[in-house]
Amino acid sequence: MPDRPIALDEYPIHQVPLSMRHVATGDRNAYDRCIFHVLDHSGRALLIAGLGVYPNTGVIDAYATLRLGDRLHAVRASDALTDDRLALTVGPLTITVEEPLARLRLTCAADPDDPDGLAYDLTWSAAFPATWEPHHTQYRGGRLTLEGRRFVQAGTCTGRIRVAGQELAVTAGEWTGTRDRSWGVRPIPGEDGGRAAEEWRPEGFHWIWCPVRFDDRFVMVIVQEDADGHRTLNEAVSVRRDGERDVQLGWPHTDISYRPGTRHPERAVLHLTGPDRAPRELTAEILTSSPLAVGAGYPPADDWQHGTWRGRGWTDRRSYDLSDPAAHPLAAYGVTDHAARFTLDGRTGHGIFEHGSFGRHDPSGFTGHDSVAGEAGR
Repeated sequence: MPDRPIALDEYPIHQVPLSMRHVATGDRNAYDRCIFHVLDHSGRALLIAGLGVYPNTGVIDAYATLRLGDRLHAVRASDALTDDRLALTVGPLTITVEEPLARLRLTCAADPDDPDGLAYDLTWSAAFPATWEPHHTQYRGGRLTLEGRRFVQAGTCTGRIRVAGQELAVTAGEWTGTRDRSWGVRPIPGEDGGRAAEEWRPEGFHWIWCPVRFDDRFVMVIVQEDADGHRTLNEAVSVRRDGERDVQLGWPHTDISYRPGTRHPERAVLHLTGPDRAPRELTAEILTSSPLAVGAGYPPADDWQHGTWRGRGWTDRRSYDLSDPAAHPLAAYGVTDHAARFTLDGRTGHGIFEHGSFGRHDPSGFTGHDSVAGEAGR
């Protein structure tokens, strides 16, 4: 097919002398995607939904998972990327930008052959301005394997979720919504890593990502550390509703209480510092959890991962039993999103405590991949 201009080329939005059909890098791992979290304040339900575009592999895909009790209901879809980059639809899953940075609609169409399958129609409304996360880079040996630009935002959701004969009313007062938008280069499956994959394997990786909505502020905390505790990514910021200057909250230190015999957090205290140098504690109480390697397509999922070609019009619906952790052994080696109730300065908020700790992490006392709380660690 000839490489002709596409509709987006009509607009003065180009960043490089290429058609909007193309990205500025030829790296096959180029990506552009989003993730939404919708959680009720009681801990009954956690919905995670996302959509991704992989322009150099010609793939667009999307997913949604709902944790309800001990069941995880998942919908995944993948298709060939077209020139209509404003059509954010893959199979039954659609994201509609009704007002940029302010209001989006998330829908999952019902499956006529499975009336008990997951379906929803939600309106996500921003409560605070979107804020940038730190520029994120990772190297394996001397090779840049990840470079991403992200913004994060907190808001509310309204609408309905239907699954397994139940209908959940999603209301602004009892549910919180957060979202993350990112683009750049990020590893997708199928590439031969060569020497870097063989010789430069990290001894450990420790990750915390916390978007939290309070009534009067949005707090974002990010911590990424190597095995020895060296901090490679750091953020702690408070965003006001009225758009006033963001308040930086120092260099976070964390104390995590893990379930014995696991690295599953049950409670955490994130120690922050205000501009007045006064210590402040952001506490997190875990309400329910959703491992991203189960249903959502994040590594090391073994049934489907983002950016992989499944042919045209691929859709998959399934449910998982999360009551037995041993049934999903790979989940322990992937990031898990925990819906949590937070407190700060006497206020109560809700958001996500996203956490992954793999291999050695000296500050936590973990000595290797088989080390767990109760043997070592807090």
